[in-house]
Amino acid sequence: MPNIRPFNALIPAVQLQEKIVTRPLEDYSVGEAKLIASENDCSFLHLINPELENPYLRGTRQELIFKRIGENVDTFLERKVLVKLDRPAVFVYRVIHDGLLQTGIWTLTHINDYLEGNIKKHEHTVERRERLLADYLQQTGLDANPVLITYHPDPVIEEIIGKHLLETPLLDFCFKDGTQHQLWAITGATEIERLVEAFATMPSVYIADGHHRIASMAKMGLHKKHLQGERHQGTELYNFFTTVYMSTAEVKVLEFNRLVRDLGALSEGDFMESIKISFHIETASELVKPAVLHEIGMYFNGQWYKLKPKKGCFDEKNPVEVLDVSILQNLILEPLLSIDDPRTDARITFSGGRIPVSKLQEQVDNGLFKIAFTLFPTSVEQLIAVADANGVMPPKSTWVEPKFLVGLITNYFN
Repeated sequence: MPNIRPFNALIPAVQLQEKIVTRPLEDYSVGEAKLIASENDCSFLHLINPELENPYLRGTRQELIFKRIGENVDTFLERKVLVKLDRPAVFVYRVIHDGLLQTGIWTLTHINDYLEGNIKKHEHTVERRERLLADYLQQTGLDANPVLITYHPDPVIEEIIGKHLLETPLLDFCFKDGTQHQLWAITGATEIERLVEAFATMPSVYIADGHHRIASMAKMGLHKKHLQGERHQGTELYNFFTTVYMSTAEVKVLEFNRLVRDLGALSEGDFMESIKISFHIETASELVKPAVLHEIGMYFNGQWYKLKPKKGCFDEKNPVEVLDVSILQNLILEPLLSIDDPRTDARITFSGGRIPVSKLQEQVDNGLFKIAFTLFPTSVEQLIAVADANGVMPPKSTWVEPKFLVGLITNYFN
């Protein structure tokens, strides 16, 4: 039962949209980010991690970064690089990429819905990452990268979305990666009221992507509440985080494949014999991109294989153990290759589903890795089942789309 609300968003100036919005900072190398920022004084990167040109500025690096971001925000507003909408709105958002259209509602959601468990999660977060992002949010007041939340389709929400898709969008542009982004503002009190009520009646909604962002926003909001003391009302903007709601019919989940550097203590023969204990093995004449659940592709010593777990090797009633990522981890990676924690083990790396399987094969053939494992995508239904059971998926279980650009819509709560 999420509590959503409209807000006076910052959006890019129409003539500068392609220059302002950016992919998240972590998507760039340090060199790439510096080059973009140096060539583009309108990039939102200046509001994430600005350059500190003067080496004689006094204060810690973090203090200087946040001070510079504050100055850059003022400059962006003065120059009308970013424009604050004069009416609070909830937005219809559509992204078009790779022949796929994905549409949802972009709004604010109260942190209490996350803290009280109405927004269900399926991943653990890392405390250090939470603290860093919470500090950024508190110091800058910029919430520009939304959490993706999925819900079972609702006729009222679909009706309102459908109506606005027929209108001229507030924002419509193509990013340099070829993705098209469109926004429609919903400002009418009656429609907003219907949306608020439709979301409020949902028993649960589910984080599809953005566990660290939502946890950081909650951490920051609780700290602000503590600092405000009796002045805290619960309606301040710092109590809300930017959210894109897409129904289960709109969210797309791709696979996360695995590459392993070596066999650990096993010989090649022992490795293959050990796999036969838990799997039926079938050689394949071409690369394997699994087409069904519980089929795992393996490329090893120049040969592709299809691995199918034997009956009784995993608990089919356990929503976590039934995942193919769990089957691979529990039956091969941990017991055979001694990869106990894939989050920290340098012998394993992950490849999102947008990377062709042929590229994985190349990396094995080139000697960078010893084995490639390909997986069937985890479904949205499996994600929901894990969340409903208060379970936790293994790391890198899902590559969820859409991935959001930063700076498209910003909630500025300072």
